[in-house]
Amino acid sequence: MFEKKPLNMKSPDLSKMQVVVIDHRTRIYIHQGADVEAAKERYYSRLENTRTPVTKV
Repeated sequence: MFEKKPLNMKSPDLSKMQVVVIDHRTRIYIHQGADVEAAKERYYSRLENTRTPVTKV
């Protein structure tokens, strides 16, 4: 039989990260001092590849 490996995933500390509000129900977390506009553009570019269209607010 195969042995199950323990999951060693460490979650990031959200108190050390900066909140970026995309819209009234979407928030993403980025590192402190990172560019907010670049993070929003990366978020929107990833959503362009989905089936449902996304409108920028």
